[in-house]
Formats: sequence, C-alpha cells, structure tokens
Amino acid sequence: MTVQNERDRPWLFRTYAGHSTAEKSNALYRANLAKGQTGLSVAFDLPTQTGYDSDHELAKGEVGKVGVPVCHLGDMRTLFKDIPLEQMNTSMTINATAPWLLALYIAVAEEQGADVAALQGTVQNDLVKEYLSRGTYICPPKPSLKMITDVAAYTAEHLPKWNPMNVCSYHLQEAGATPEQELAFALATGIAVLDDLKGKVPAEGFPAMVGRISFFVNAGIRFVTELCKMRAFTELWDEICRDRYGIEEEKYRRFRYGVQVNSLGLTEQQPENNVYRILLEMLAVTLSKNARARAVQLPAWNEALGLPRPWDQQWSLRMQQILAYETDLLEYGDLFDGNPAITAKVEALKAGARDELKTLDAMGGAIAAIEYMKGRLVESNSERLARIEAGETTVVGVNRWTEAEPSPLTAGDGSILTVDPAVEVDQVARLNDWRGSRDQAAVDAALADLRAAASVGQNVMPASVACAKAGVTTGEWAGVMRQVHGQYRGPTGVSKSPSNRTEGLDDIRDAVDQVSTRLGRRLSFLMGKPGLDGHSNGAEQIAARARDCGMEINYEGIRLTPSEIVAAAGEAKAHVVGLSILSGSHLPLIAEVMGRMREAGLGHIPVVVGGIIPDEDAARLREMGVARVYTPKDFELNRIMFDIVALAEPKAVAAE
Repeated sequence: MTVQNERDRPWLFRTYAGHSTAEKSNALYRANLAKGQTGLSVAFDLPTQTGYDSDHELAKGEVGKVGVPVCHLGDMRTLFKDIPLEQMNTSMTINATAPWLLALYIAVAEEQGADVAALQGTVQNDLVKEYLSRGTYICPPKPSLKMITDVAAYTAEHLPKWNPMNVCSYHLQEAGATPEQELAFALATGIAVLDDLKGKVPAEGFPAMVGRISFFVNAGIRFVTELCKMRAFTELWDEICRDRYGIEEEKYRRFRYGVQVNSLGLTEQQPENNVYRILLEMLAVTLSKNARARAVQLPAWNEALGLPRPWDQQWSLRMQQILAYETDLLEYGDLFDGNPAITAKVEALKAGARDELKTLDAMGGAIAAIEYMKGRLVESNSERLARIEAGETTVVGVNRWTEAEPSPLTAGDGSILTVDPAVEVDQVARLNDWRGSRDQAAVDAALADLRAAASVGQNVMPASVACAKAGVTTGEWAGVMRQVHGQYRGPTGVSKSPSNRTEGLDDIRDAVDQVSTRLGRRLSFLMGKPGLDGHSNGAEQIAARARDCGMEINYEGIRLTPSEIVAAAGEAKAHVVGLSILSGSHLPLIAEVMGRMREAGLGHIPVVVGGIIPDEDAARLREMGVARVYTPKDFELNRIMFDIVALAEPKAVAAE
C-alpha cells in the first residue's frame, strides 16, 4: 500500500430530492447546490412515475408526495430554472416513463441553449426491478425492455456522455434480497439489456455503450459483507463484459455505480440511531478504492418518520463532505487488496451469484424469470423478518435496548416535512391552464407520430422529444404506450399455498382454526394497496404470514382504486380488510375507502392500516373508523395476526 502523490477526486455528492411542486423543488435544488452538493438526484411523484397526469383518478392524494410532479414541458422548465443543465450532472429516478422525462429534459436543455451532446447524467430506466420490488411499471416486460434500449440507442447517437440506464439493485435489497440475489438479479438485468441493445447500435459503437451502462446499488448495515459485495460486483461485471461480450478495453468493462445506502434498516424507534447506521453503510461503498461509488446519496435520519426537511438532508450531505475532505481516505490506494478475509468473502459471494445466474439463464434470462425472482425476494424477506422477530438478528432500539430517553430531534411539529393538500389543487389548475393554452392540433399530430413509431417498433425517442416540444402531457404520452403495448399487472410473489414455515405459528393457527369454526368458514382476510404506491414489501409479508397462519388470503397486488378494493372485499366476503400505503397519501385514500365501505353496506368489516403514519394522522384514521394502525415500529407480524383474529371474533360470536 502506498500513499498517492495527490488526493483522488471525491465522488459526486447528491441528495435524493423533490416534492410538492416544480417551483418548490427548484428552490430546494438551488439551495442544496449552494451548500456544496455536486450533482442533482431528482425524485418524481408517483403519478409522474406511473404515467398519469395529476388530475387522474389514481393520482388522487399522491400529487407531490414522494417527489415532484412533472406533467409537461412547463413543469420541467420550472424544475430547472436558473440551473444550467450543460454544467450539471443530473440523475433522474424514473423508469416506465424514462423516455418521456429524458425527452422533456432534452427539450429544456435546448431552450437553455445547451449543447445536448454535452449533457451528463443518468435515467434509472430499469423496469425489471419495478416488477420485482417497486411497482412503477406500466407495460409488459418485453415492450418495456425495448423502451430501455430505445433510450440507450438514442443517447449513443445524441447524448454520448449520458448514462441511459442504472441497473438498480437498490430496491432488490429493500425487498429482502440476499447479497447473492442482489448480485445475480442485477447482473442478469444488465445482460438482458445488453443482449437487446446489440442489434440497435453499430458493432463498433457497442463497447462504448457497454461502458455507459451504470448501476445503482444498496449498502446495508453489515458493512464488511457490503464492501465485499461491491468488490464482487466489480469483478463479476468485468468478467461478463470480457467473456460474454468480448469487450477488450478495460475502461468499458469498469463497474460504474452510484449508491443510496439502505433505507430498509432505518428505524422509527430511537431514530437518532439511524445517523450511525447511515455512516457505517456509507463506509462500505467508499473505503475500497477499487470498488468505490461514483456518486453517493444518503437518506436522512428521519425517513422512517416521514418526509425529511432541508436541514435533515443537509446533515446527510455534511456526513459525506467530512469523510471526503476532513479524513485522509482519498490519499491512499485500495486498503483491502491482499486481505485474505476480504478475498474469501468476495469469492464466496461470486460463487453464490454465479449459481443464481445459471438458474436464471436456464429460465431464459431476467425477462422470462420475473415471477421466479419475485417469489425468491418475498421468501428472503420473510426469513429476514422472522430472524428479527425471533431476536436472532439484533436491531438496536427495536428488539434490544428498547428503553430510551425521549429524542429532542423529534420534538415539536417541525420534526418532519409535510406536503400541503392544496399543492394538488394548484398543480391540477396549472395542468388545466397548460392544456388550454397549447396548440391542440400540434399535440394531436405529435401523439399520432408517437403511436405510429411505437406500433411498428421504431425508436420512440425522436417522437417523444417532438411530443415534449408540442406540449403533450405525461398522461397522454403514457396513454399511447398503454394503447399500443397494453398495461401489465406484475406477480405478487405471494402464492396461495402456505410455506413450510412452522416455528412460532402453532398458537396463531389454533386461534385461526377456532374462530373459523365459529364463523362457519375460513377466516377471510383481504389485503389491499390503494393508490399508486408500489412499495409492496409490507403488504406481501402480511399476506404471506396470514396465509401461513391458515387464513384465506386475498391479495391482488398494487395500484388499486378504492372502489376496486371495496368491490373485492364484498366479493370475497372478507372478515377483515388490511390497507397498506407508504407514500404519505393515507388520509385521503383511506377516507375514500372507508366512505365507500359504508356506502356498500360493508361498514361493519374492521379495517386495519399500515404505513409511515405520524401519530396525529393515526388518530385521525381511528376517528374515521380504522380499527388498528401499524407503522414501521410494529415489526412483530405474529402480534398483528393475533389482532386480525381478535377483530374477526365478534362476527364469529354473532354467527354462532
């Protein structure tokens, strides 16, 4: 190990940000850049991610909640006002609508007078992980893969410095993936994209496009394992590029990745402990020079409580700056080369990942194996939660050392950021003004050209850029994709058959059997996800545990309207209904569900709710008639199962 003559340049400092409106998000971006942030990472709201305008039925309650709403070119102009895009490195976390948001970005850059060929940044553009974990897909897998590679082929010609895809393993870990699964599923996604892209770019330009594929990775609390995982990623990707695709130049085989450290492990209990977790997780992706992240964005300490404030994001940014500028980390070569423990762990992870890749290859690759991968993630997450419940995995403040002093950080009404419901009204009004002021004939012509291109298999990017300039909206662009390719419902990962898990379930199964006998039929539990929130991990685990406890479980997955959930409850003759919402839209959506339940004569059915729900909102939900409210602190699923049995009990007594 030798000291270098000069310090390495630090990675890009980012915070994942966007909320309320384009105007407010623009102010946040400019403030963060002034504080020393060196790149932008844009969070879009769920309607934008799933291809709906802000006034669509499914957008109700979701506008501006988990990101910024962008319905048209005017919103994009406002979002980047006074931010010179030619000088910026912008990451956009966008997938199903990635061609559209990139088209809007290009249109705004051209209006600014930028050289489009000089634009630098990334669109996430990974639909495979949307089917597995995050749920913002629109179309079926095959046409979605085509759109991914349409973007890549377009950037190869017009935006050579742009990363057209982030293979995103971040959400795989959030959904419960083991390190081996995270490695294999992400690498299989990269392989599927490159296999499809080979026919879309000239052979001489293909190596450079391989070099533009980047990754977006998660780093959990077991930071030695995570560090080794990053070294394994680096070595496996080099191997795939060299052996599968014949890429000779090392610079094109380099594993380039950005990272957000783990949000799954952030706790609602004693949330100040999350600062230490975030720091340790950051070390996993920065300590090893040979596997160091190109860009790092850190969650805020209070994300398990709600939307972080600018101060919370600043705190996470300062953590990066202290490591990069106050320590001597960047003055040294790789600290772990030749370490036998690290080498052995890396080799073990690579072996496990190769075995999983062989399984996926035998199934026909990532696109063909989506249902298999989804089921594996649900199983792995079930095992992870069971270890926490049993105390086999220690989580400080959650299942050990739970007694604590009150935290001054969470005191007062300002401990998290809230989005004013008036934001949605204002956004819809601006959308209507936009529609009223545009050249409708130009819009119709642009949409017709887009439909024609999509129908015959042409690259949709040129037509999408023309649509952006003509004033087309997000919902109109996605509507064409739905018309041409159809809309997809992904697998839930929750089979009808119980798993083999038995430990700790005997008492609950006995209770379910007893109440079912009194009911005269099997206790029926309906799990529903109203709105656009696709973070289904919690819903899947509740559904799987209810199934394993012997309940009749009805769970149809994500993105249901309140009316669809109520109709399903009536059809299933549900004894208890569970609702899961993590997007912050629980109040309006659950109010609508409860109202429709009463209108349908189902007001007697107990409703339980889970999500990231502040105490004052939980009180309001109970006032609406919600029987139980669960938040991330309620990690003991067996206790929730006993609650469901107890809620069904009065009906059992009445049925006797």
